[in-house]
Amino acid sequence: MNDKLVFLGLLYFVQGIPYGLQSSLLPVYLRGAGHSLTRIGFTKILYFPWVLKVLWAPLVDRLGTKRRWLVGTVSGLALTCLSSAALAPEAHVWGVAGTLLAMNTLASVQDIAVDGAAVGLLKGRGELGLGNTAQVVGYKAGSVFAGGGLLAVIDVAGWGWMFMLLTFVYAGVALFVWGAPVLDDESIRGQQADGSRRGGQGAEVVRPWKVWRKLLAVPGTPWTILYVLTYKLGEQGAVTMFPLFLLDHHMTARELSFWNGVVAMGFSICGSSLGGLLLAQFSIGALMRRVFVLRTISMVFQSSLLTVLEPSPLMKGMAVLSMSVQHFLGGLITTLTFTTMMHCTQRAEESIQATHYSFLATLEVLGKLVFSAFAGVLVDWFGFQVAFLFFLTLSAGTALHVWTATFTGALREHQLKEQPK
Repeated sequence: MNDKLVFLGLLYFVQGIPYGLQSSLLPVYLRGAGHSLTRIGFTKILYFPWVLKVLWAPLVDRLGTKRRWLVGTVSGLALTCLSSAALAPEAHVWGVAGTLLAMNTLASVQDIAVDGAAVGLLKGRGELGLGNTAQVVGYKAGSVFAGGGLLAVIDVAGWGWMFMLLTFVYAGVALFVWGAPVLDDESIRGQQADGSRRGGQGAEVVRPWKVWRKLLAVPGTPWTILYVLTYKLGEQGAVTMFPLFLLDHHMTARELSFWNGVVAMGFSICGSSLGGLLLAQFSIGALMRRVFVLRTISMVFQSSLLTVLEPSPLMKGMAVLSMSVQHFLGGLITTLTFTTMMHCTQRAEESIQATHYSFLATLEVLGKLVFSAFAGVLVDWFGFQVAFLFFLTLSAGTALHVWTATFTGALREHQLKEQPK
């Protein structure tokens, strides 16, 4: 089990690096350069490859092995960073944007392969909880490494050396995956399944509508689709805009990078880790009911801070507390959500499991991406207070949706305890 967790955690770590570069570093840089919140919000379009990944997920499911896909994509990330080492953000804004777009594209393909490997490797309720904790914690640790730790590298050595460091990180992980023993059984299964892939199942790559019908027929999929599209809407708006409110009124860019990019993300990792431990002891329905209510209460507290415009040590402390609690609960919810998604995917046929999970993960990204892109528009048009009232309403609605499902819908305990046949 430890080998599986190290393998998955490391892959999700390098997968989180592009997100950290874009979510924690780029907005602060652009805001400091005087760009509007609307323009900053629209940089989320660089995440668009994550929305499109479901289109090529069937190819990853059926062509080649997971090892080959993982080595190929991680090596591609290494080459992308190597070619970008000469860039400077002030002089090559479009080059930096192109680099992030290429990194997101390769990371999204890598995500399909590693999710498919995780679905096959993790067995039983205990492994699912720990495996999804490794997924979320690894991804967020990569984000913290990129959004917080690499700031020190930029300050000391510049962007070029930062990309060189990333080149060595990705190259090392590619070599690790090439020799990873946890995928040995997967390679054997891939060879045994070649005949069926070239036969009837292979035809589904050419006729993808057959795959979509199978995906939607998996028990619990319709509810899970609605849930992953909406569960982060209010939180995502607050997480995106509250740091920029602090940048405008209470903190410098360096302070914000530390408190939001390192400390708050550390709390997020703690929340994700706690989620895996709690799943081994309690039902997921009971956990989700309570955590979603706590998240709504934390957003009420954060929204009240928007009335304070004069900087003070007390306000700064309350803001840090608010972000820390918000990220802690957000990390806990993320682990619970990805476990719910994997429960649903394990009810699908093995031949479409990676595609099914990638489909749900794509919708999860789509819900957050679209809303966070327009969160800046809401703030520019209506102001922080009105926008956050809307965010709070969305969060409360999601809590009600989850609460209802734990008693009458897809989160009833006896449904989640079913094992795939």
